[in-house]
Amino acid sequence: EKAVNLKKDLAEMQEWMTQAEEEYLEKDFEYKSPEELENAVEEMKRAKEDVLQKEVRVKILKDNIKMLATKVPSSGQDLVTELNIVLENYQLLCNRIRGKCHTLEEVWSCWIELLQYLDLETAWLNNLEERVQMTENLPDKLDAVNDALESLESVLRHPADNRTQIRELGQTLIDGGILDDIISEKLEAFNARYEELSHLAVSRQIALEQQLQTMRETDHMLQVLQENLTELDRQLTSYLTDRVDAFQMPQEAQ
Repeated sequence: EKAVNLKKDLAEMQEWMTQAEEEYLEKDFEYKSPEELENAVEEMKRAKEDVLQKEVRVKILKDNIKMLATKVPSSGQDLVTELNIVLENYQLLCNRIRGKCHTLEEVWSCWIELLQYLDLETAWLNNLEERVQMTENLPDKLDAVNDALESLESVLRHPADNRTQIRELGQTLIDGGILDDIISEKLEAFNARYEELSHLAVSRQIALEQQLQTMRETDHMLQVLQENLTELDRQLTSYLTDRVDAFQMPQEAQ
């Protein structure tokens, strides 16, 4: 009777493993929204816990069958053979579910990381847009133009590492068919805004550099002119002080 009950337990265990495999490992999942992906991650976590909780039952079953085989070898030998098959299948099921759970957790982590990088770069784009707007309607002063140029250049020196991460994470998920529509839409919008603002910022940078160069050249010319006028004024004052006749002066002084 004990052998019959143990045989029944083995059959039930095998049936449960078959159902678990069909439910958790053989279904075709499509992750078209973050909610679907998150639900799948949670489901696989529950599946992993469910399978691992059966470990106690498997151990008790194993001990009972080995004990029976020791006491009644004739009845227990066939059960030991069936047990070994169940143990092998159980271990395989545990490994596969652990593997799928780990994969889904990695995919979810990839998605969260992508969102974080997009948030960082969007904040940078907002800052860049603000700096570009600050370069408009500047007062016609050398310091104001120079400060605006330095401010814009400091933002433009932003490293490209985050954008590389966005591209690689997005492509990894899209290649796996995970959230591909949503990610493609997000990346398209981000890249379009990045290209537009970058080109605008560089154009403003070039314009400010040219404006600054022109203002510096003008300032230099005015300085040279001022120096010449000061020297001429000194000479004329000297001539007047010495009561020099105008016709004795050089032509340019006359």
